[in-house]
Amino acid sequence: SLPLLAGCAAPQETASPPRQMVAAANPLAAEAGMTMLRQGGSASDAAIATALVLGLVEPQSSGLGGGAFLLHYDAASRAVAAYDGRETAPGSAGEDLFLQADGTPMGFWDAVVGGRSVGAPGLLRLLELAHRDHGRLPWAALFQPAIRLAEEGFEVSPRLHGLIAGDDHLKRYPATAAYFHDAAGNPLAVGSLLKNPAYAATLRAVAAGGADAFYKGPLALALIDAVRGAADNPGLLSYTDLRGYQAKRRDALCLPYRQWIVCGMPPPTSGGVAVLQILKLLEPFDLKGLEPASAEAIHLVAEASRLAFADRNLFLADSDFVAVPLDRLLDPGYLAARAQLIDPAASMGEAGAGLASQQARAPFQPNPPSTSHLSVVDAEGNAVSMTASIESAFGSRVMANGFLLNNELTDFSFRPEVDGRPVANRVEAGKRPRSSMSPTLVLDREGRFVMAIGSPGGSRIIGYTAKAVIAALDWQLSMQDAVALPNFVNRNGATDLEAGTAIVDAQAALEALGHEVRVIEMTSGLHGIRRTAAGLQGGADPRREGVVLQE
Repeated sequence: SLPLLAGCAAPQETASPPRQMVAAANPLAAEAGMTMLRQGGSASDAAIATALVLGLVEPQSSGLGGGAFLLHYDAASRAVAAYDGRETAPGSAGEDLFLQADGTPMGFWDAVVGGRSVGAPGLLRLLELAHRDHGRLPWAALFQPAIRLAEEGFEVSPRLHGLIAGDDHLKRYPATAAYFHDAAGNPLAVGSLLKNPAYAATLRAVAAGGADAFYKGPLALALIDAVRGAADNPGLLSYTDLRGYQAKRRDALCLPYRQWIVCGMPPPTSGGVAVLQILKLLEPFDLKGLEPASAEAIHLVAEASRLAFADRNLFLADSDFVAVPLDRLLDPGYLAARAQLIDPAASMGEAGAGLASQQARAPFQPNPPSTSHLSVVDAEGNAVSMTASIESAFGSRVMANGFLLNNELTDFSFRPEVDGRPVANRVEAGKRPRSSMSPTLVLDREGRFVMAIGSPGGSRIIGYTAKAVIAALDWQLSMQDAVALPNFVNRNGATDLEAGTAIVDAQAALEALGHEVRVIEMTSGLHGIRRTAAGLQGGADPRREGVVLQE
């Protein structure tokens, strides 16, 4: 088998099997979640505390200025609930939001940096809704670890330092420039103490007043001022947009896969549909009989991914605005027929969508990898799989109230139509941009919890998540080994292999099968928990700073 990525110690053995666990992208955030579990909190309580600290210590990836998708598993009822906290486009936004005067699309980074790309943030409304449904501890208690860290300060990590140093846009706006640089204008050094009293004040207000304190009143007005006051690229977000924002409960998408049931998020993310399609397309093949991440295995997964992305790029968008043929895309007969297009001996090249449509396929545009994923299981067996994001690293680079604001609106297609036909994921007022976030839960056929998993990584999230699910279920790797297994992704184009890993050895064999192969950096951030006969087992992605904490 392939050597795995080094750099992540296995969780320490405990005397008795762990009963509760947090896997998250930063040790301070995971510890905040564990603190809630020790106090008798639920998986949702722990997820909320973890997310609030991530917004402080990993500000480039997620936070109050962004959104999230959350899947919740209730151990008593064996029910899976889906929560949509995706950002929404301003009420005054039209499909020309990212078009220049001559009708051509803006340059991608010209659109990202500034207020224009900022949608109404959804994270806090989502957390409040999940707490209302599944919380046990008082709302205000969940904010205490993040408030304390913001006031006392935390050490700048090597990863955060490197991202600050490598970003050309952080000095565009005074508040952002001052927060991430020292007095001389240099990127904050590794180990320097970073305090954020403005973030602490925001958290105190929300802890006392609920999410309303964020979406109404002085905090909301300050946020709107920052968006509209980004002088070189002002945005359209209004007080009415913020005040009217609602997180939504949606029906989780669940399908059988071999002896399991896999559940994902429905639109506006494409992640749930695409991951489920990939798995169902692979069902006719004996993956278990293949070496993990061998050329034969990569080929099959890549071909299934081509077919899934062909459908994704044409049909997937906010189903509140666009008719998404979910039932047909996930129909077992349809997927069985599509699976027959996969030839173990040759690549199909670029795949076409499997259903007819009056819509145009969205043109490719960048989808910079940022985002953060966390997984939690509490002592009662309830589980949360949650992916949160502000879109690209450091989002719009606009800061308000101690946190960065998202650039999620650039997840819309800049072109509203192609060849006279509408693009499903075009900009519309109040619409949620398409995502690739793929928080995933796996159950057994009796509905008992098996696994929680997900990842950051732009549109490669879908491939990262599918890889980890296949590695854990079909190849029976430990959670840690499934997460650390080298990444391989196909988005209906080139097959990407993770640089610096043994998987690169598969390049020649894949090219012989007709793949165009690219060897690139692929920084996932997979954080997963699975239930085994010996108790819970966690995995933290060695490509980031994450940990698994357990008791």
